[in-house]
Amino acid sequence: MSDEIRIQFTRFSAFYSPLIATIAGGFLAQEGFAPRHSIAPPGKSAIEGVVAGSVDVCQSAPSQGFGPLEKGQAPPAVHFAQINEMDGFFLTARAPDPAFTWNTLGGKRVLVDHGGQPLAMFKYACHKRGVPYGDLTAVDVPSGQMDQTFRKGEGDYIHQQGPAPQQLEHDGVGHIVASVGEAIGPCAFSSLAATREWLKSSAAARFTRAYRQARAWLLATPPSQVAEAEASFFPEVDRAVLTRTIATYQQLGCWTPHVEITRPAFEVTLDVFQHAGLITRRHRYEDVVAQPPGA
Repeated sequence: MSDEIRIQFTRFSAFYSPLIATIAGGFLAQEGFAPRHSIAPPGKSAIEGVVAGSVDVCQSAPSQGFGPLEKGQAPPAVHFAQINEMDGFFLTARAPDPAFTWNTLGGKRVLVDHGGQPLAMFKYACHKRGVPYGDLTAVDVPSGQMDQTFRKGEGDYIHQQGPAPQQLEHDGVGHIVASVGEAIGPCAFSSLAATREWLKSSAAARFTRAYRQARAWLLATPPSQVAEAEASFFPEVDRAVLTRTIATYQQLGCWTPHVEITRPAFEVTLDVFQHAGLITRRHRYEDVVAQPPGA
């Protein structure tokens, strides 16, 4: 009899392959788990499921801890492993532009993902590349409608997470010109979170062991094989697009070999959120991050 483990995603895309691979690659099954995954309802954080006790582990971001800390409260969940140590969003233009620099964005209409962290990271990438955010016209469209809006002709550029930009290229609608992750470098971007109580359990140690193995497999396996394993999770994504997205993230450095959320990466995320005016002080690593069980 397998133990059920309940996993919830806040966003679901190939960018989160380190966690998807624990299920798709059979690593949780090897540890005696029967995984059950879900996606948080729109406008809800998967952290809420963890707090309510309906979710064991969730895909989140260390920055989720900043809200409670700004109010003087302890975050209800703790982030114990990284999924991505780099932003996974891209800028896509309507036409190829081999000479693109971020200064090109001045005066242009850009469909920007206005989610809290994606927007903060995009603003910081502009800052790092010497482009005042106010120099471009940021078009705010709900995340779920951005792609169709761009395809209908709105905007000069669009800011999206894979595989959406790779799909635009595949369809001949757009051409990726820049990576937000490359502009910023390593940071504590997305993570696995749970309660401190659950992290003391034997299940947490078994889960983390499976996660380490899945991550190593993801980095060592050809993108086409990873895409084959994950294909049933993405029935609406063309296999070639899924393969290319996985290859891009492997090469970009989002999926580093270590699972720990490092202090230097956490400090960069504080820089990003301070620059965006979303935090009033630098929060303590220990208040947000825990070491992986069994480490």
